[in-house]
Amino acid sequence: MPKRKDENELAKSLIDDIIAETESEDWNKPVNKVARLGGKARAAKLPDIRKSEIAKKAADVRWGKYRNEQEKKSSK
Repeated sequence: MPKRKDENELAKSLIDDIIAETESEDWNKPVNKVARLGGKARAAKLPDIRKSEIAKKAADVRWGKYRNEQEKKSSK
């Protein structure tokens, strides 16, 4: 009679099998193909006004952080 695995051994073997499948090279290739098109496809669909709003918000966050750091340094 074959030795039966206990629940912990069975769970570990299942997790090991899943990890082995997800680490294979072929698993990630379709995702990468789609992901490469994501930003360009989104930008192509957005109207110019919306792209401008997004860029302005990003610049405000980026430069606002820089200005705040400079003000803290100069007030010391």
